[in-house]
Amino acid sequence: MGTSAQMEMPGMPRRLFSATPSKLASFADCPRRYRYAYVDRPTPPKGPAWAHNTVGAAVHAALRSWWDLPVQKRTTGAARQLLYAAWSQNGFRDAEQADRWRARAAGWMTDYVPTLDPTDEPVGNERTVGATTGRLALSGRVDRIDQRGDELVIVDYKTGRVPSTDDEARGSPALAAYVLGVRRTLRRPCNRVELHHLPSGTVAAFEHTERSLANHVRRAEDIAVDITAATEQMAAGEDPDAAFPTVPGQQCSWCDFRPSCPTGQAAVPPRETWSFLAEDEKGT
Repeated sequence: MGTSAQMEMPGMPRRLFSATPSKLASFADCPRRYRYAYVDRPTPPKGPAWAHNTVGAAVHAALRSWWDLPVQKRTTGAARQLLYAAWSQNGFRDAEQADRWRARAAGWMTDYVPTLDPTDEPVGNERTVGATTGRLALSGRVDRIDQRGDELVIVDYKTGRVPSTDDEARGSPALAAYVLGVRRTLRRPCNRVELHHLPSGTVAAFEHTERSLANHVRRAEDIAVDITAATEQMAAGEDPDAAFPTVPGQQCSWCDFRPSCPTGQAAVPPRETWSFLAEDEKGT
């Protein structure tokens, strides 16, 4: 009797699909991209680094390290120095552009860090949490977990050119997964999610309900079912490109696996690696 048949026997526990929010999002966006990232081995080569990702990574690393400092050293100047230490020139047009954006990101830190209470120790700082549903074993890493009264709050740092919105906070599958993970891992009440957009100094938020979380779980489980079906079809001999089809569109211009995807290459021309920086950078 095969494994799949065994898993359907009464009383046998269903094998959970291990997933992160980014893993599920990858398949939802384009099954081919999912295959390249999580199925094919060796993993196909990726394209070049993106400047906006470099900015985001440096800011996240600096804020993580800032909270790791002794309380008395959690100053604005320290945050800027940590940003400088984490900075790289990957994805920028040239060194001049990279330096200009480093100064801009340092300015965000100068504005954001004074809004933080250095003595208000986070419950979690780049904390990995996990939860299970009927079909999923979910895990993810939360930027920050704050204690607010009797409840815990998810804080996610954002550095994109467009300020975050409450609808974005409500609709984010990752933030919903973090709520479930915090509840399960830390055994504390958690409903509120916040997107802290450093460039604009704004905070978008949403208070999850059991219904809103259930909707996110249902969508995530549906994706996991589709991934499992595609994987089994490929294992049974179906052409990998048919089991994991491409979804061509504008996203092909910045897909990490564009170098390995003829369909994506034919769909749209590539974008410059610095093209997702703020609008006022265009042509400068």
